[in-house]
Amino acid sequence: MRPIVSVLVLNYRNANAAVRCVQALQAQTMNRSMEILVIDNHSHDDSVGILRNQLACFSNVRIIETSSNDGFGFGYNTGCSYAIGEYVLCNNPDKILELDGIEKMVRHMENDKEIGIIAPRLIHADGTHRLSIRRYPRLSDIISRRSIIGNLFPRSLDTYLMKDADVYTEQEVDWAIGGCFMIRHDVFLQLGGFDERFFLFFEDTDLCRRCHNLGKKVIYLPSVTASDKKNRLSGESFFDLIFKKTGRIHVSSAFKYFWKWKGARR
Repeated sequence: MRPIVSVLVLNYRNANAAVRCVQALQAQTMNRSMEILVIDNHSHDDSVGILRNQLACFSNVRIIETSSNDGFGFGYNTGCSYAIGEYVLCNNPDKILELDGIEKMVRHMENDKEIGIIAPRLIHADGTHRLSIRRYPRLSDIISRRSIIGNLFPRSLDTYLMKDADVYTEQEVDWAIGGCFMIRHDVFLQLGGFDERFFLFFEDTDLCRRCHNLGKKVIYLPSVTASDKKNRLSGESFFDLIFKKTGRIHVSSAFKYFWKWKGARR
């Protein structure tokens, strides 16, 4: 029987977290209507061995190995090429959904055919909320978040980070963090998946923007929660953008994003 949901779990040198994520997914109320595709993004460590050894007991799990690591979007696009579900859930290993989270998201998608992407509320271990929904960024927003400028003009930065929004209210948003969201499979295919020119960062912003341009909504659904680690890949400071590899990738992706969408209305 064709699964309703294809869950994609992207691993890169974090196999133990991916195993825990898959084990948690097995407890989902929609488990019997799901397939789980674990994509190892060419980790170059013992990830594949760990995944195969620890996940062999699950008949609904398939492990996919990429031939190279060409980024976040590439990994998820590769996984989606094997997916057969009506809905696709992109789920990073460090995101653990509540037990009926997938069922709730599917129900929302089925009740509103205009929804293209739906994202849960992300909660850190200390109970704080991750700022996982945003307005479309301006270059000044990115600079402000990494420098003293953000302290000089806090209202502008807060607007970008949607600090004025009620995190408990369902709402349509410009974009949501790509580490945990559900998208209609046919919409993903129409969009051509993630733009692989973004190795890491801004590929989620870009996908959501193209989803809107397709006439579909991006919905934040706070009634569904997922736990999330309290860390930031690109670092926290302006100096991280220069001296940290992921920070430099963040800068590169930012340039690609603003060039791609130059002249577009916010």
